[in-house]
Amino acid sequence: MARQGQPDLATILRTHGEAYLASHAALSRPQMKAWRAILACRTAALGGHLSQCDACGTQKHVYHSCRNRHCPQCQTRAKEEWIARRGRELLPVPYFHLVFTIPHALNGIAARHPRLLYELLFAVVSQTLIEFAADPRHLGGTPAFTLVLHTWTQQLTRHPHLHALMAGGALTTSGEWVSPRRGFLFPVKALSKVLRGKFVAALRAAHTSGPLAQDACLTAPAWRDLLAALYRHEWVVYAKAPMGGPAQVLEYLARYTHRVAISNDRIIALADGKVTFRVREAARPKTGGQASLPAEEFIARFLSHVLPAGFKRIRHFGLLANRHKAVKLATCRNLFDLPPPVPLVIESVAAFMARVAHLDVTRCPCCGTGRLIPCGALAPVRRPFNPRSTAGPPLP
Repeated sequence: MARQGQPDLATILRTHGEAYLASHAALSRPQMKAWRAILACRTAALGGHLSQCDACGTQKHVYHSCRNRHCPQCQTRAKEEWIARRGRELLPVPYFHLVFTIPHALNGIAARHPRLLYELLFAVVSQTLIEFAADPRHLGGTPAFTLVLHTWTQQLTRHPHLHALMAGGALTTSGEWVSPRRGFLFPVKALSKVLRGKFVAALRAAHTSGPLAQDACLTAPAWRDLLAALYRHEWVVYAKAPMGGPAQVLEYLARYTHRVAISNDRIIALADGKVTFRVREAARPKTGGQASLPAEEFIARFLSHVLPAGFKRIRHFGLLANRHKAVKLATCRNLFDLPPPVPLVIESVAAFMARVAHLDVTRCPCCGTGRLIPCGALAPVRRPFNPRSTAGPPLP
């Protein structure tokens, strides 16, 4: 959520949306939905309910959230619920964080065929990790890991990469748990070479008989240049030191699972047609960790990270795959003498806000003593499209 007096993403879309739509190509349907949702989030456009204080009679309008996965206002509750579910699956072992990055030479394909490229990335990384884990030289069993797709840099440029959060060990076919022998999971240089080989092979197949065969931008010279660049470029696999116990793992997971391209608290100013936002100081040391973009360019970069419809950016593999997760995790818990997980309890909104934001949302903000009691529903307010309103671009 934006700080008091600071612009947020919805303000930028509302202020500069008309100019952007007039000068850029038509939006995709997922981009339109994300745009409309962000503008309508927590406004009368989505409706809500009316609460009234039981002491002083003050009334308060509470509007619904859009729950769009690209909206920076709607990720906290989804993240906390997801973390609670994952907490029931953690094992008492160290956890490792690996990052798989593909060369920028693939950014053109990512722009034209995002679903294809991202699916290839998930498939290749998961196959690579499963094969390395199955190799007796490393673990010799089935691993447990989660992959999370990010597509952006701090300055919102295109940068597809996968974060892998992996348990330190594997379950063998004989039902034993095997831990890493050398303090790390796999050699990263070997991972990067295998990753490149598998990815290029999959890309060649897509170019021979798949969607890339019809890509007018991939002429014969362009295709040869792309392959040469992919083999010339060093593919980066980054591995961090193992993390601690379950509490540290959950805290670490929360940093990656439900991020959007930019959060509202990173936006500093909107002035003179430019958006100023915060980046890591190491990326912009001369500007004190700030970057500025023309508002229309800022919007274009943000929209480039809207995922294809229905695309799953968080996926689980190995022991965490849905088809056998319950059985495999039960086996692991028996090995570690762990009790069955406590049944998941869904928090109320009031309890959630009290725990996460330390706010009592039921207390009346006027008198400070009464309680806000829901007393009626607020119907959504539908308006004709106006880029400066909460309606957003019309859907096709």
